[in-house]
Amino acid sequence: MAAKSSAMGARAKAPASVSAEARYPIREVSFDAPYHWLAAGWRDLWRVPGVSLAYGAMFAVAGLLLALGLTQIGLDSLMLVLAGGFILIGPMLAAGLYEASRRLEKGETVSLAETLRYGFFKTGQLAYMGLLLTLIFLAWVEIAFLLFMLFYGPEPMPPFATFLTNLLLTPRGVALLVVGTSVGAVLAAATYAISAISVPLLMVERVDVVTAAITSVNACRKNPKAMALWAVLIAAIMGLGFVTLLLGLVIAFPLIGHSTWHAFRDLVERGKST
Repeated sequence: MAAKSSAMGARAKAPASVSAEARYPIREVSFDAPYHWLAAGWRDLWRVPGVSLAYGAMFAVAGLLLALGLTQIGLDSLMLVLAGGFILIGPMLAAGLYEASRRLEKGETVSLAETLRYGFFKTGQLAYMGLLLTLIFLAWVEIAFLLFMLFYGPEPMPPFATFLTNLLLTPRGVALLVVGTSVGAVLAAATYAISAISVPLLMVERVDVVTAAITSVNACRKNPKAMALWAVLIAAIMGLGFVTLLLGLVIAFPLIGHSTWHAFRDLVERGKST
């Protein structure tokens, strides 16, 4: 009896990562798996082009309006910071696209209203994940302001063109660029690790945010090369979306959203979950 109680106590004290890995085992995938995810996402995008492109267009228009607003009030230099922050909260904003791919996989109808409901009206654990990513985004903006003050003092932020020139051609600008990029990379890597597949998992399983985040970290830990490649592809595709004056987001954002669903399906063995 004592042995049984001891065993039960040991299980109760087992770390959350062991519990998450037992409930949602992670498959090992090949290094080039992200290219297959992109191909599957591309097919989904054109299976429901109206929904996918409308979803992407809304974010592109929102980004353009934000950029115009920042320019009008003389804060257009913040566009670089907000572009980086958008990638941090992107996994949550793409929830509607995950739902679209899930419905396509099940042979169900896909509507824009349903994708928007999943994208903007989240409840339960999904809402908590959205709150977590929003707090990380706000932390990134605050860090960016602090770094600017550290290198430039109390000076007001210059116009975007001037700021970009200073950033690339002056000693303190280059120093700010190096430090800011390093800090941003660490924050982005940590955020990517906890959110790479956690949002799709929260959508389809009765699971808490901590377990979903640990499962995502386990996927990155078990497939470091493939997940690193996936991160680079996401950054590159979204970067192309931004440098095309945000118009490229019309395709880039839904492509990444649909593809992330297929990454989740490829990585997580849901059949063994409880």
